[in-house]
Amino acid sequence: MSATPARPALPRLPAAVPRSGISAQARLALRQWLGDVDRGFAEAFRDGAAADELVPLRAEALQRLLRHIWMAIVGEVAGAALYAVGGFGRGEQFPRSDLDLLVLVEAPPQGSLARSLETLFTCLWDFGLKPGHAVRTLQQCRELAAQDVSVYTSLLDGRRLAGSERFEAGWSALREDATLWPAAAYLAAKRQEQEQRHARYHDTAYNLEPNLKDGPGGLRSLHVIAWLGQRLFGVSDWRELQVQGLLGSAEVTAIDVARRVLWRTRYALHLLAPRLEDRLLFDYQRELARRLGYQDEHVNNLGVEQFMQDYFRAAMALERANAAFLQRCDEALAAPVLFAAEPVGEDFVAIGERLDLREPDLFLRRPAALIDIFVALAEDVRLKGLRANALVRLQTATEVHAERLRDDPAVQSAFLRLLRLGAAAVPALARMSRHGLLAQYLPAFGKVVGRMQYDLFHVYTVDEHTLRVLRIVARFADATASREFALGHEVYQRVAKPELLLLAALFHDIAKGRGGDHSELGEVEARAFCYRLGLPASETELVAWLVRWHLLMSVTAQRQDITDPDIVHRFAVQVGEWERLDLLYLLTCADIAGTSPKLWNSWKDRLLADLYVAARYVLRAGLERPLQTSAQLAECQEQAREILRADGLDDADVDSLWRDFPVQAFLRYHPEQVAWQTRLILAAEAGDLPLVAIQSDGVRGGSEIFVYAEDRDGLFATVAATLDRLNLSVQEARVLSTASGMSLDTFLVLDAQGRALALLEQVERVRRELERALVQLPYRPQLAKRPLARPLRHFQMAPRITFRSDSATGRTQLSLVCSDRPGLLAVVALALRENRIRVHDARIATFGERAEDFFQITDQNNRPLVAEAEQALLQALRERLDPDTAGLTKEPHAST
Repeated sequence: MSATPARPALPRLPAAVPRSGISAQARLALRQWLGDVDRGFAEAFRDGAAADELVPLRAEALQRLLRHIWMAIVGEVAGAALYAVGGFGRGEQFPRSDLDLLVLVEAPPQGSLARSLETLFTCLWDFGLKPGHAVRTLQQCRELAAQDVSVYTSLLDGRRLAGSERFEAGWSALREDATLWPAAAYLAAKRQEQEQRHARYHDTAYNLEPNLKDGPGGLRSLHVIAWLGQRLFGVSDWRELQVQGLLGSAEVTAIDVARRVLWRTRYALHLLAPRLEDRLLFDYQRELARRLGYQDEHVNNLGVEQFMQDYFRAAMALERANAAFLQRCDEALAAPVLFAAEPVGEDFVAIGERLDLREPDLFLRRPAALIDIFVALAEDVRLKGLRANALVRLQTATEVHAERLRDDPAVQSAFLRLLRLGAAAVPALARMSRHGLLAQYLPAFGKVVGRMQYDLFHVYTVDEHTLRVLRIVARFADATASREFALGHEVYQRVAKPELLLLAALFHDIAKGRGGDHSELGEVEARAFCYRLGLPASETELVAWLVRWHLLMSVTAQRQDITDPDIVHRFAVQVGEWERLDLLYLLTCADIAGTSPKLWNSWKDRLLADLYVAARYVLRAGLERPLQTSAQLAECQEQAREILRADGLDDADVDSLWRDFPVQAFLRYHPEQVAWQTRLILAAEAGDLPLVAIQSDGVRGGSEIFVYAEDRDGLFATVAATLDRLNLSVQEARVLSTASGMSLDTFLVLDAQGRALALLEQVERVRRELERALVQLPYRPQLAKRPLARPLRHFQMAPRITFRSDSATGRTQLSLVCSDRPGLLAVVALALRENRIRVHDARIATFGERAEDFFQITDQNNRPLVAEAEQALLQALRERLDPDTAGLTKEPHAST
């Protein structure tokens, strides 16, 4: 182990001559002195010096500089003193920290004092320090502090740097005045302040670009503990809080470890960023990981992912300690309990709305009680959580028992009892995770705590995603809470053993980051755990199958044409039975919706519901063979005809038009879609073409745009480019042609927020713009020019383009996986048009920064592409999409 680097020595600073002023030459020398100090600190940090040493040392350097400048400019003036407040008052100065200063005066400064203070702050700006400063009397401080809790808090950190000592007594009296923000009022104000601050970061420490100062689990969480400790208990150091029994020993250790991680990260970030920055932006994450010594192990365990996991674990530890300490503050200030504790089972008591232990050594004596207390919480809706005493003892016992918990039969039985509560078990599982018990009981889960994936698709860490999936599963039990899932509540009602679904949700991503297929590795983990729980072999294998194939339904629905009976039949054969289908549908919905707040939409809801219903039909009818084309065509026509008859349309007119329709129209469109298109075309006059119609809430989810126009080259590209200019996202496109040369094209679109077009004005604008674009012959697609969003710049990848001949359709299948960007579909469509390629079908899927698009294409004569045509198209797409040739910044990237 290498020796700890020596503490850097501060360069000598000459004594200041009182009120001599600072000449230009002296300012240059002092600026050089400060530059030497900061360069020395940066070099020491790169050589391995700890931020614990450098942060207070820089505060000491700035303190010496300020005293020097104060003496030279202001001197020993009786009516003024310079105080450090905020982080500087705490003795914390990172390379680019704010310099918070307060000048106390007896009266508003005038004359020479006013000029001296102006010179002082100008001098500090000249040094590049950018001080935040105020000049106030003690009375003004009192008045502002009484109005604003943040002003009062800044005073708690204050200390005198230079100037008159006559303010010290008044300063101490001001901070200790019990009438100024009494304990209960101060606690309530700091809690509200923290809640508002955390709300700006979505109330989670697990943001892709977290703020390591103000975000949940950031350094402010530690500061709040210190401020509350000082105001409520007269102690600001967490080690002293431990002595007073307000923090447990395990908490103090966790706090200190987490603080070191955050200090080290912030110090490195300040050295890397060109300005004050406390956000761990994608711009810095890779380089920070490299500078801090993290290395890529394999494509599923990048150095940047290891770095961010350490950060997230530290943030979670601080967030947990902060929440526990706030609860202890509540209990310390609460009125004495007037009634006896209410027994809850044999081992616990309810005091108010929180649960405590009957015997202090319960958790140490009987490990299963660690799970039982969460069962008790889940079974009694009146209880809101654990009391501080129970939390401290839980954390201590968790560390003592450690991995022995997983081999204790009584603990296994208790955990199974919890799972069998169904939806009610989910909040308890979330609490177990928050308090660190779930990670200790399930070591495999502990490995993914704080585990991020370096992409824009997975918004949350693996553990946070897992908990969100579990919460969505619980919502399926409530018809009202699960309304955005078409069949969620209905299918959940048929689930006989919800604990199996909870287990599958808990284990579906548990093997992320290990290398290899996480589904296969997770299957092994799930099977072993279910055997330890004592589940029957059939239930164990069901959970293992769900974990192994948890992506099957998502991939089938989003990447294949589920209106094709062969595809639905293959999916149904792989699923094999109704119970698997029910559980897989629920797990898939929860998995997608729990990946990102923006990922779930009405189109995906309809897509999965359609696949579920189609597969259920196959399972009911038997798995021998898929529905024959002729039968499917006849069924669609009959249902569409019934709809049209009800609308008063004549069968002869309908039949005449349908003779012009391609067979694929009846195989790929729903009967409602066929009826809608038929009604529109029959009602149209000769001068109405091109015909553009929009169903704001189509049968496939999202808004459906129907285009009936002269089918010429460039139609698809023109529509795609127009929709892109309108900032609409195409989810699916179906391109068909009639025998008479007209298009029967449909585009399923969502707006920028992932919603269907709800406003009539919006629908009309889209229709007008499409008609305007399509009335011009030949079609001239016009691409919109929009800059690449900042996060996308860090996830550019070389496109992966493959061609496959499809003998069943007589077409070529084009698969395109590339970096997402504004106008991507329009760019691809234009490349297809320029290469004289016709598009017959398109499926568009975006996963964070990665687009996965699938097209069925032919040449102009509706034949599959020959090798020369494929090569020409390949070259054209690469020229437009490869970051190296398109002028984009490319970084290595792996996605799982």
